[in-house]
Amino acid sequence: MQRSNVMGLSEEIREAIVPDGMVSIWWLGQASFVLRTNDQTIYIDPFLSEFEGRLIPPPFSPEEAPPASAVLITHDHIDHLDPETIPGLIKNSPEAKFLVPNPISSQLLDIGVPSEQIIGVQPEDNVSLGSIAVHVTPAMHGESFPPYAYTFGDPQEGYRFVGYVLEYGDTRIYHAGDTIVFDGLADMLRKLNVDVGLLPINGRNYFREKNNLVGNMDEREAVELAAEAHISTIIPMHYDMFEPNLGRPDALISYLQRFHPEITCVFLARFQRFNYFKSPQKLPEVQ
Repeated sequence: MQRSNVMGLSEEIREAIVPDGMVSIWWLGQASFVLRTNDQTIYIDPFLSEFEGRLIPPPFSPEEAPPASAVLITHDHIDHLDPETIPGLIKNSPEAKFLVPNPISSQLLDIGVPSEQIIGVQPEDNVSLGSIAVHVTPAMHGESFPPYAYTFGDPQEGYRFVGYVLEYGDTRIYHAGDTIVFDGLADMLRKLNVDVGLLPINGRNYFREKNNLVGNMDEREAVELAAEAHISTIIPMHYDMFEPNLGRPDALISYLQRFHPEITCVFLARFQRFNYFKSPQKLPEVQ
């Protein structure tokens, strides 16, 4: 596979000037994002290896990745916890903290992340990363099928699947990880005052799962979750990377326009920068 010819993305992220109060977001494909503030660079589920079957080549190699302040892992599937990506990030980010669900933290040790850089988390944990506070949320992900067998993880070991709400100033951004919508999720996000939701839309159904293809919420569920949780802006994810697991972004737009036109939907081009600032009346200049 040829690596993406996106020129200078690593340098763009490294050198981006992000005014105080703004969050810059780059989508790297699938569920992989980089978020930057004026003093932090946060990766969520970085997936930068040349994995067989990828439709979209990585924008840069793990060794070329901009240094991270923190790396947030939602669960241990390879497109979220990538053992070929993490070692490069460790080299570039010798002081970065790695947040990971407690039951799978040993996998980071096996990859070579020093124990002092690993923070094992569970839902309702709150972790301070300097100017950013991270609130950990549960995620419900498929493990065996059919029939549907969605779970939070082994009750004895703890939750293996999580999401994260990043709080920076008065802005809160939710990365759902891989999850379906479950009872209490919308209430939880509403209480956390989420502004932007990074939500999977690849969906699931019996026939997919009959072929061992696990899924998440679909485009309609993502919109309804945002509406019920009072999330004003959504960024769809997890619909572009593997041929058998593509979502329907066109269906999301149709549904949104018909039933919830009050919600803003931002479809990011791959590797595109999106700047979010909660107070548009005093937008800063961006370089």
